[in-house]
Amino acid sequence: MDLQLTGKRALVTGGSRGIGLQVARTLVAEGARVAIAARDPRRLASVAAELGVVTAEMEIGDESSVNAAVELVNAQLGGIDILVNCAAEPNGARARIVPSQTTDQQFWDAVNVKTVGYLRVVRAVAPGMVERGWGRIVNVSGTAARTAGDFVATVRNVGVAALSKNLADELGPHGVNVTVVHPGVTVTERTEERVAELAQSEGIPAAEARRRLTTGATAIGRYPTAEEVAWVVAFLASPRSVAMTGDPVIVSGGLLGPVHY
Repeated sequence: MDLQLTGKRALVTGGSRGIGLQVARTLVAEGARVAIAARDPRRLASVAAELGVVTAEMEIGDESSVNAAVELVNAQLGGIDILVNCAAEPNGARARIVPSQTTDQQFWDAVNVKTVGYLRVVRAVAPGMVERGWGRIVNVSGTAARTAGDFVATVRNVGVAALSKNLADELGPHGVNVTVVHPGVTVTERTEERVAELAQSEGIPAAEARRRLTTGATAIGRYPTAEEVAWVVAFLASPRSVAMTGDPVIVSGGLLGPVHY
């Protein structure tokens, strides 16, 4: 299927690693002109050398940094047709926090980056999409929005879902579709780093460590890869996805048990 992405201009936040990096690779492969934004200039330079993409340093928790990065990307690409918001630490990258022990600062730090941070980027990008009468915004959230166990993760991901639905209703009449994607546990380059750590700490073969980290309780019997998630995001970022906006898209490999309707 031709996703009709040739020549489309895309900004991927958090595009220097993980799901964001795979999204950038997929969009480039489909013919889009891509810019990635992230905090680490060395990672940005590495991805730029690999993919030939435009880069911009961005601290999504700071409005002035977001606005400066978007201005730079607009100048380099001549506009932004597609925004993929993926700039946040994955849930597994930090210790789980129970609600009764969550501090105000821990809560506000998480929401400031993943929920309000996504909103900051949208505020900077959406006016151009509205002016041109077409756009796609894909906010990468997570299945923690639908499960308990990590209060901060649940709240920030529910917030992204609520933001996406409200934006979809607001921007839809202007030709801009907005969707939220909920990945579950996803195999990324970080997984390979953790394989080595697990193998060393428990004295087990790397193959066994990899099995433990990539095999889960899903309908497909394993966790999806970042590349597999990226293909879903690329479709949602394309003109082909015109019938989809506002509703969440789950890319977990099929979590066992719950029925959502």
